[in-house]
Amino acid sequence: MTVMMYVLFTLILIGLLLIWYANIYNKFQSFIIRINEAEASIDTVLRKRFDLLNKSIHIIENTLETKNVLEIIIKLRSRKLSNFELDRQLYEAINEFNEYKEIHKELLKSENFVKIDIGLNESEAEIVALRKYYNDIITDYNSLVKTIPANIVSKISKFKTKTYFDGKNMEDEDTKDFKL
Repeated sequence: MTVMMYVLFTLILIGLLLIWYANIYNKFQSFIIRINEAEASIDTVLRKRFDLLNKSIHIIENTLETKNVLEIIIKLRSRKLSNFELDRQLYEAINEFNEYKEIHKELLKSENFVKIDIGLNESEAEIVALRKYYNDIITDYNSLVKTIPANIVSKISKFKTKTYFDGKNMEDEDTKDFKL
């Protein structure tokens, strides 16, 4: 009878461990889904910003009768970048766009230029909110990766910490192996 109790106890213990593992694993999967959704939303806004800047090239060139405007955007047309890198490049292009706007007031007479400027300002608010949302999810995910007992599941399943979307150099020491 005692052998049967040990077997039953062992089976119950294994069952509880499997339930615990599945519960923690599902938490990781939930975070991964939310991270992917946030990345997709960020990607949408970044593509919108790129399109707006791309449209502004012709307006600026035609209004100022100049060439080689917003070369950053022209170079980005053929490159495949992570959202982190695209965001940094777009900020450089937006700064150049704003310089044109400040120096050449005649651009503000163009209705299309003003619409692009408004669109860029609206997208700035969106990207700030999405970046905060993304970073909040990453904070929770990274906490789960590093805290006991969930870190046992993260090591077994090879879940790694992920980088924050902060506009800085993303080659952080803890997260060099993660790429978008």
